Amino acid sequence: MNTANPRDFKAATDTRVLEAINPSSEYFDIPEHEPLRLDGNQLLGPVRVAYQTYGTLNAAKSNAILICHALTGDQYVASPHPLTKKPGWWEVMVGPGKPIDTNRFFIICTNILGGCMGSTGPASINPKTGKHWGLDFPVFTIGDMVKAQVRLIDHLGIDQLFAVVGGSMGGMQVLEWAARYKDRVFAAVPIATAAWHSSQNIAFHEVGRQAVMADPEWAGGRYLELGKVPRNGLAVARMAAHITYLSEEALHRKFGRNLQEISAKSFSFNADFQVESYLRYQGSTFVDRFDANSYLFITRAMDYFDLAAEYGDVLANAFKGTKTRFCVVSFTSDWLYPTRESREIVHALNAVAANVSFVEIESDKGHDAFLLDEPELFATVRGFLNAAAERRGLKR
Repeated sequence: MNTANPRDFKAATDTRVLEAINPSSEYFDIPEHEPLRLDGNQLLGPVRVAYQTYGTLNAAKSNAILICHALTGDQYVASPHPLTKKPGWWEVMVGPGKPIDTNRFFIICTNILGGCMGSTGPASINPKTGKHWGLDFPVFTIGDMVKAQVRLIDHLGIDQLFAVVGGSMGGMQVLEWAARYKDRVFAAVPIATAAWHSSQNIAFHEVGRQAVMADPEWAGGRYLELGKVPRNGLAVARMAAHITYLSEEALHRKFGRNLQEISAKSFSFNADFQVESYLRYQGSTFVDRFDANSYLFITRAMDYFDLAAEYGDVLANAFKGTKTRFCVVSFTSDWLYPTRESREIVHALNAVAANVSFVEIESDKGHDAFLLDEPELFATVRGFLNAAAERRGLKR
């Protein structure tokens, strides 16, 4: 079942490039009689998985790359977003001739379980009540997101993914794939991520959730039934989170203490400073494309992520016996998922004699560097995937 073709929307890129990427947006339905068993021991079904594909799957089905999105991402990795009309969130990385080359690889990107761009989540209708799930939706984990993706990959008839790639929360999914489904991942690229969520990150998420729930329009999570939107609370949550994605250097370089379209301080609580205006814009536009309850559930899933805890509190145990080839990437100015957390992943992989490469990239752009124009990141990903493809015998 197809949604609207992204080519129907005006893109910021040349239409010939979109033709070459060849996106298709589809749904895969997990039936009620084959429900997902969630880590919280609930059964969830039916479940819809919204996804997009780019490029062509070869006859051997050996060139598929699953890209896992971060907290506020979606399946529109390399094609215009149907709501915002903006280019795909990773068009700098994915496309013809780009580091993740759609001329060579078949790209799959899903909207995660609990998302709000077509996959089943708290904004979906609960078939048992005929109403939006809201807070009745079961709390899920990163592992549950991956379980839904596995069902899709099974449906596509792909026994082993050539690679799983993702940054931030997407990197958590990469690690989960590599731990739980070792034989199904030839190569893994976790970027700007960690094997567990730190107490600092849990704290930031709790501030965001409380901002949402303090908004009267949230209405105990029933806002969709009542025709309301907790715009202010969700916008504040986004503003607070967005600060953590940047670095002090990046903020100072971009805004400094510059005033916003005024020559002197207003001596009010208007957005005098450019950085205030920027954050308010980020908050207001986010509300237009994201569901507040999805934000609560997804941040909770990230908080619960602790890969070592699933394996006797020894991270290396998660990767025992792995034959997957790893490339772990971090950024020097990322204080949300600092390099030391990537090193812990590398040390665990080294402990089980895994095939692992590690690159720490010098950047002052903060956590968001993995989404931006970072030539060293592009070269790293391109080189790693090409080497792995040669090892697997994939033709150029």
